Amino acid sequence: MLRARTLLGPGPCNPYPEATAALGQPLLGHLDPLFLQVLDETSERLRTVFGTANRRTLPLSATGSAGMEAAFVNTLGPGDVAVVAVNGLFGQRMVDVASRTGADVVAVEHEWGQPVDADRVLSAHPSPKVIAAVHAETSTGVESDMATLGAGKGDALLVADCVTSLGGIPVALDEWGVDIAYSGSQKCLGVAPGLAPFTISDRAWERRIEKPQSWYLDLGMLGGYAGEAAGSGGRTYHHTAPTGMVVSLHAGLGRVLEEGLPAVHVRHAAAGGALQAGLVERGMRLFAAEGHRLPELTTVWVPEGVDSAAVRTRLLEEYSIEIGGGVGQYASTVWRIGMMGHNARPDTVATVLAALDAVLA
Repeated sequence: MLRARTLLGPGPCNPYPEATAALGQPLLGHLDPLFLQVLDETSERLRTVFGTANRRTLPLSATGSAGMEAAFVNTLGPGDVAVVAVNGLFGQRMVDVASRTGADVVAVEHEWGQPVDADRVLSAHPSPKVIAAVHAETSTGVESDMATLGAGKGDALLVADCVTSLGGIPVALDEWGVDIAYSGSQKCLGVAPGLAPFTISDRAWERRIEKPQSWYLDLGMLGGYAGEAAGSGGRTYHHTAPTGMVVSLHAGLGRVLEEGLPAVHVRHAAAGGALQAGLVERGMRLFAAEGHRLPELTTVWVPEGVDSAAVRTRLLEEYSIEIGGGVGQYASTVWRIGMMGHNARPDTVATVLAALDAVLA
């Protein structure tokens, strides 16, 4: 039997109870009218949390990384120019994925732990087809300003990675001028891993690659099943959608919207702020730049002389609490502690701080 864990790493988090309960609903076929109604309602709920009116908004049948790939394979081809802001692992991954389309990728490197410098990104190339950045960098716990990028993008399409931000901090794609964005179900939306909420503007749709290198992530084909197909009465089969997961996402989004997005954001801010204050009170140093720290994902330096892996192992084995290590050169010197979704609560903060006290003592 699996043991229950308190999942306080960079994701997944413990789901909202409503999302878990929905997995026990009777399974429906992917063309059942009842399921298609749930799918359409889920897409409408995603529009609300994304802050967009985009018709083509849907949960892709894959994890957040597929959302990243869909964003690039549908917009970039050989010879196209993409400017990518890199201030952590997922900016690096954007560069990797975009380069596989044959595009000319201009990587604008930043110090890890710092937000994206919009002026440097916007001046990196005179006429890129795509500008891309991570809104909430999961590897460093840093939030970057998408609105300034959107205001200065010119003719370029702006792509935003919202995997760790959606449902945790404000996201306003239309207001910011973001053309394409993606997320993951397993973080602040409070659902199990397996879906990639995705949205694309009409402007980006008109400039998409007609026949992208990926059949599975071809938005033109997917649009015949979801997105613009909603309400048309005619759905074309593309693949067998994970109907149980979509029903769970529908329920998780319902939980978020019932509480109210502003209240959810305040709850995440309070939990993250309490955790960060508690760590500082214990003499620890926060990693991410002050003023740009994510409340839903805190990065903190491992205290000097402490074995990072040993602490994480004891937390897991003795207290059934999972926290994350750093990545890259910070793998053994930084911890990542998530306060996401259902876990963004005062009792969770108190629990992890008490467990850290016991282990570090």
